[in-house]
Amino acid sequence: MNTSLTNGARLFAAGLRALLVLTVVTGIVYPLVVTGIAQGLFPGRANGSEVTADGGGVVGSSLIGQAYNLPLRDGQETPQPDLKWFQGRPRNGLGANSVNTRYDLILSGATNRSADDAELLGWVKEAKAAVVKDNSVPGYPVRPEDVPADAVTSSGSGLDPDISPQYADLQVRRVAEKNGLPAGRVQRLVDEHTSSRTLGFIGEPRVNVLELNIALRDLVAPAAGR
Repeated sequence: MNTSLTNGARLFAAGLRALLVLTVVTGIVYPLVVTGIAQGLFPGRANGSEVTADGGGVVGSSLIGQAYNLPLRDGQETPQPDLKWFQGRPRNGLGANSVNTRYDLILSGATNRSADDAELLGWVKEAKAAVVKDNSVPGYPVRPEDVPADAVTSSGSGLDPDISPQYADLQVRRVAEKNGLPAGRVQRLVDEHTSSRTLGFIGEPRVNVLELNIALRDLVAPAAGR
């Protein structure tokens, strides 16, 4: 009996020691080491890829899209886009889909509808008509065939921060007109903020909308002050 108690106590002590050691190693030492390495080598990414402006204040993340809308008016449920800014991909899925929540971080997801879903096709047609209407300026109408896919579809997460260079180019004349800027200068701004494929072969060329709009604001501010 005493032998059994002794063996049990010894096993319990060994298990307790193992628990304490593993807790310290995996719960304290390892996280601190990984955090230290990340902060030393990749501080921006480790802290959420924050984007700063206004003298260093954080205005968002380069990994998460934002909405650029006008304030809601009385009786209005869905805000209208503020057309003086470059717009990202559809922000609440498409149409009445509520899975993607206007870039709110409550949840994320895609529509999960097939490509031939009748309601999805209807949403795409409505979104395309809105893009054509919003971006057509006098003398430069936008044709439906000019609208790229990312202008009328949300991403898999619904939080895509980037748009294609084609969609950014499509918005140049509208943004220039709304802000009283030469279209050529706004086009150069887009070109300056176009990133190529990662490592030259991964993904597609892209434009980060938040970073582009920050640069646009900086361009507009001196012009507005004159």
